[in-house]
Order: sequence, then structure tokens, then C-alpha cells
Amino acid sequence: MQKQHVVVRFCGDSGDGMQLTGTMFASLSAILGNEISTLPDFPAEIRAPQGTLGGVSGFQVQLGTGVYTPGDQADVIVAMNAAALKVCALGSDFNKTGAQWKTESSMFHRDAVIIVDTNALTPKDLEKALYQTDNPFTELGIPESVQIIPVALTELTKEALKDMGLDNKSILKSRNMFALGLVCWLFNRPVDKAVAFLESKFQKKPQLIAPNVKVLTDGFNYGQNLALNIQTMNVDTSHDLPQGTYTSIAGNKATAWGLIAAAEKCGKRLFLGSYPITPATDIMHELAARKDMGVMVVQAEDEIAGVCTAIGAAFAGDLAATSTSGPGLSLKSEAIGLAVIAELPLVVIDVQRGGPSTGLPTKTEQTDLLQAIYGRNGESPAVVIAASSSANCFDYAYQASKIALENMTPVILLTDTYLANGTGLWRIPKLSELPDIHSQSVPKELKGNYNPALRDERGVRYWAYPGMEGYEHRNIGLERDAEKGTISTNPENHQRMVLARQAKIQQVANQIPLLQVQGNPQSDTLLIGWGSTEGHLLAAAEQLNCALAHFNYIHPLPKNTEEVLRQYQRIVVCELNSGQFAAYLRSKIEGLQLEQYNEMTAQPFSVDRIVTAVNNYNNINN
Repeated sequence: MQKQHVVVRFCGDSGDGMQLTGTMFASLSAILGNEISTLPDFPAEIRAPQGTLGGVSGFQVQLGTGVYTPGDQADVIVAMNAAALKVCALGSDFNKTGAQWKTESSMFHRDAVIIVDTNALTPKDLEKALYQTDNPFTELGIPESVQIIPVALTELTKEALKDMGLDNKSILKSRNMFALGLVCWLFNRPVDKAVAFLESKFQKKPQLIAPNVKVLTDGFNYGQNLALNIQTMNVDTSHDLPQGTYTSIAGNKATAWGLIAAAEKCGKRLFLGSYPITPATDIMHELAARKDMGVMVVQAEDEIAGVCTAIGAAFAGDLAATSTSGPGLSLKSEAIGLAVIAELPLVVIDVQRGGPSTGLPTKTEQTDLLQAIYGRNGESPAVVIAASSSANCFDYAYQASKIALENMTPVILLTDTYLANGTGLWRIPKLSELPDIHSQSVPKELKGNYNPALRDERGVRYWAYPGMEGYEHRNIGLERDAEKGTISTNPENHQRMVLARQAKIQQVANQIPLLQVQGNPQSDTLLIGWGSTEGHLLAAAEQLNCALAHFNYIHPLPKNTEEVLRQYQRIVVCELNSGQFAAYLRSKIEGLQLEQYNEMTAQPFSVDRIVTAVNNYNNINN
């Protein structure tokens, strides 16, 4: 069976290895030339009891050509236990007593294939997952059109590893590899690539390689030799991609590599001062492993200490960065204000997560936008940009570094949990292909006559740092005199400095790309989004045959923003918050009429729900 694209979801208990299984399958697909988009879906209740609904962990991947999102509903489900089956079947309704499968809420459609571990459907398993009967398929109301493939995964794994000398716990942890082998057979994926992945993954634990390889191979052979009543699938590969070397990459890793590339390009040492916070921790982990490239990482005891070490590194002449999530951005706000008034280059990466306070640390949202733009005391303008895919986290980390170094300002880069943990197909660039970075180094002619108030024609101050003879100066967190750089409490001078710092940020609009329209630019309807929603909105725009304007550069906005938006009769702003970007646009463009579509489910958008909402509004008004 040939398909243009297909959606696969691996789902099981938090300890069942679903993230590893999904990552391996996605990587295999990328190697074979498929475009991919993934959604690792971690449970919000991290330490939920085994086998319960609150502990279900999922990994969804869409592969093929023309792939923009991880997909709304799966074509293939691998359910490792009763709880996973229930969560997949009921979707957003899984906590409702007596709920049954229905198209709009389920994680799979009515023609899907479900591979389920029959050994994990015991009465005890069903009780843990809050089933009321001993027949989960009937109770859930799964349509007859859904093809159920019962496989005794646990029993078959035990049989495969009975002579390997492993304890029962280790054997059970290998069930995911049997499932992966079965899915590799279903999609005609060669297992040799998966074997190579396992050898690399467990190179520090070589005793685990042979058992996992055996189970993987047995899963593949099980599908091949037992002639299961299911048709294998071939998925189209992309022939439109630019020539180059490709890999699959997660957003956090791409962000880290973007910073490394920027440091290499401008000849600066990369310094990260950070605190480990979900879901941004992997940025720090990746950079900490890059001492071979001269990267320096300080794991601080708290968020404030982390950003302050980075500010110190910026003062000392490094490419300085700090990584965090929403709660950490709140804590860092005063220090970011220090970088604003001291006019030092600083990259602040905010991997947004769900909810206020601790909230939903493993889930995704776009709720930090106004905090990033305005969330500091005083007039503290900073540049704000946002990545829109896991792969282009690299590009926007690089751009954030470039803007910070060339304009002597903090730059806040917004990603989110969906981008950070998800993966996409990425073309590895050559360093020579990347834009040049010209840091705002102090000119030689100012030697012996330098003060920190001096600016170029763009209003950007010059960067001198310790060790530069003849450029000694004081840089302070108090207001400075606009001419001399000394401390000043003069009211008129403060007004002048506030306006100077704001003008410096606004002129960045001259350096960023103009706003582009995707989809059908001739339509009367324009969808607007920012950050990680681009793929979902592009897919929705194609179904609606309308236009899409997606924003990566937020503060300042692209210079042609108002010109583009004034061309459309109907504008719908779609966000994973209550309307923050819509409010921001209204404040920037007088009299702009906007509609809003907002979701706060701690999940990425559903393309179908966007399309339905836009169409329903049209029907109401027609």
C-alpha cells in the first residue's frame, strides 16, 4: 500500500521506552528520505503509578512528503497496555466516565490499525486503567472499521530473551524493541539501520546491545513470517529537498548547535550560564558536552545566578546565553533589565511550557509572549524572536546571536516544549553558508578616548571589554549620562536614554526579513500565527485555500507588517494562548480588526479544529 504520508503513535507507560522507540523509528524514516515531524507527549504526572491513565507516555510521528505537523490522528497505534489504549481511543475525553470513541476527540481515525499487547490486558491492568468491563474494545466503542492486531508482546519478548541471562525487569523493558521491529516490518524499514542506532545508543552499556538487537529482529521476523492479516505500507520519500546531508534533530539540540555555529562564525567563545529546568535542560546538556569546541557551561544553583554569570561573560567579551522556561524567565527579569541598561549582548532562550507557576512542565503553550516583550521593570526593550520548527531552532538561535552581537542588546528566543522535544528533518549547513556576524567591537580610533555612551550611526554603543588596553571604562546598572557614560539622575537625560534604547531596538527592523505570505495570497482571508504553530496553520491554510502570514520576528515587527495585513478583509489570529499576539498587533496597528482562534489544551494545534472553527464562523456570517 503506497501512501503520501502516514501518522504513527507509540503509546505506553512512562517506563516503556516510547520516546526511544519513536525517536528510532523517526530517525529511520528520515534516513530513508521521508520528511518527518514528531510530537513526544510526556505525561504531566511524571511519577504516576504504573499502568494508570496519568502515566501514559506517547510519541507521535508523521512521515512522508509535504509533512508540516505530527498529524491530528494516527493511522497506526502501538498500545503497550490497557491505559495507553484507553487514552488513545478517547483522547481528550479519557477522564470522562463512560466516554466512548468519537472522531473529533480520538487520537486515531476509523480506518486505523492498532497493535496492542494482549498480555497487558489482564483484569488487574483493566482495573488500573479504570475499565468497567473485561472487554476494553467494546467498552471504548472502537469502530469495527479499526483493524485490531493482537500481539502477545510481553510473552514473545520473554521467549526471545529466555537464554540471555537477563532479569525479568530488564526483559520487560525490551518489549518496546519487539514493537519497533514489528512496525519496521509494517513499513518495510530495514532493521540494519535500527541495529546501528542501538549499537550507538548503548555503546557505554555493551551488555544491552545483543538483547535489544535480538528482540528487534524477532519483532521484524514475527510480522514477516506469521503473515499477519495486515497490508504493509510504503511511504513516499521527498524529491524536492535541496541537495545536502540531512539528519533528524530535536529542537533543543538544534538550538544548542545554532549557538555553537554563531560563536564559531564570529570567533567568540560561547558561554552558557543556566539552571536545569524542564523542558530546556537538554540545551545545557548538549552544550556541556561540547568542550571540544571551546564551549563553557556553568550550571548555576538558581535562575538568577545563571543569567548573571551570562551577563558577566557578555561584559567579558563572550557570546553569552542563558536557557530557561517561563517560570525561569520571570526570575531572570531583573537581570535581563540589567543587560538592557548596560547594553550588553545576551541570548535568552525561553522554552515555553504549560501553565503558570510549576503548571504543566512537560506540556506546550505559547503563553510567555507578553512576558518576553514587556515583562521587566522600567522601560526595558529587548528583541523578541520565535522559532517555528524543531529544525529551524538552529536558524533562530543563530539569528538571535547575530542580532545580539551586532546591536548590543538582549535577544529573547521563544521556542516551546513541542519544538524542543520534537524532531524534524534538518539539512546540515556549511559554516560558509551562514550569514556573517559582525560583533559591535569598539573601533581602534577610539583607543584612549572611549566611554560606554559612544554610539554608531544606528544608535548602537560600542563593545569594549576587560583586557583591551586603552578602552578602560565603567559599565553600570544605574542610568548613564548620554554623552559621558557616567552616572546620571538628570530627568531630561533619563528621557533621552529611554528613547535611545528604544530606537536601537526599533532599527533592528531594518535587519530582519520582510513578512511573507504563504498559501493563497489572493484569498480574502488571512490566518496569522507566530512561533511553533506554523506547520499546523500552513496545513489549515491549504485546506481552507486561504493566506497565511506567520511571524518569527515579533519585537520589532517586520517593516511591512501593516501593509500586508491591510490587504485582507478577514484576519484570524491563531495562538496557543488567550490572544496575546492579537492584543499586541492591535496595539501596534490602529483600527485593525482581528478575529481570534485560541486553544489552551497544553497540546499543539489540531488542524481539523482550526479548519472547522474558521468554516463555522464563515457559515454564521453568511
